[in-house]
Amino acid sequence: MDFRHLQPYMRDMTLPFAKMHGLGNDFVVIDVRAQPVAMTEGLARAIADRKTGIGCDQLILIGGSEQADVSMRIFNQDGSEVEACGNATRCVPLFVGRDVSIETRAGVLQAGRSGALVSVDMGEPRFGWDEIPLAYAMDTLAMPASWDDLPSPTAVNIGNPHVVFFLNSIEATDMARLGPIIEHDPLFPARVNVNFAQILAPDHVRLTVWERGVGFTRACGTGACATAVSAIRRKLVHGPVRVSLDGGDLLIDWTPGGRITMTGPAAHVFDGTLDLDALTAGAA
Repeated sequence: MDFRHLQPYMRDMTLPFAKMHGLGNDFVVIDVRAQPVAMTEGLARAIADRKTGIGCDQLILIGGSEQADVSMRIFNQDGSEVEACGNATRCVPLFVGRDVSIETRAGVLQAGRSGALVSVDMGEPRFGWDEIPLAYAMDTLAMPASWDDLPSPTAVNIGNPHVVFFLNSIEATDMARLGPIIEHDPLFPARVNVNFAQILAPDHVRLTVWERGVGFTRACGTGACATAVSAIRRKLVHGPVRVSLDGGDLLIDWTPGGRITMTGPAAHVFDGTLDLDALTAGAA
């Protein structure tokens, strides 16, 4: 991996960072308000590498904003920049030290602490086929598409694209094989997050997420929102919905026509300093 084109930006440069997580979905968070960073796909991938970098599911850059208190840029483990991350959004009030409005590529979000929990206004879900986006027009509530013997899924955009399958048994599904196949299917021109869900009760859903650009993750906030919204639209549950992921539970509240509220924990694990010269020398 060649970082020579970045050397003018990174010579003798160290960066403070925080390691944070929401239900085990972990992040490297860097404040670029006072110390700008020329972030690239390759550099993000090097920082996220769990063997030669710091290691994380997503790299988060906290910057300034003219529309909100701060801005947030999100880079997946594969270096791709994405629009939204619900678990990362819950970490921002802990990182900044107060309730905040956050400018993202998905819009301005509001996040605030209440004891050990953080609630985020995730905005309104979008259901149009071209808003997901899909490659061509179709019903997004019961998509006339499937893979193997999976049931007809639902598609929704929660700042990023999601497809949701409601299964009788998660264990009986070969998610490791189907996740990447569906993520990269030409039906999804921006790729897609794949949610495998099982209804446990009228207000309780179990969820496993194959995350776009990451793979399996212990928790996905936008995936939990997408799944709860889709289950409510199909009249499988009523809100608020408890969504149980491998990392723990999120509470999702949504009324059709309204905005989504997501509530759950976030944790600040440790602080450190990243030596970009050493990182890029090891990754070159």
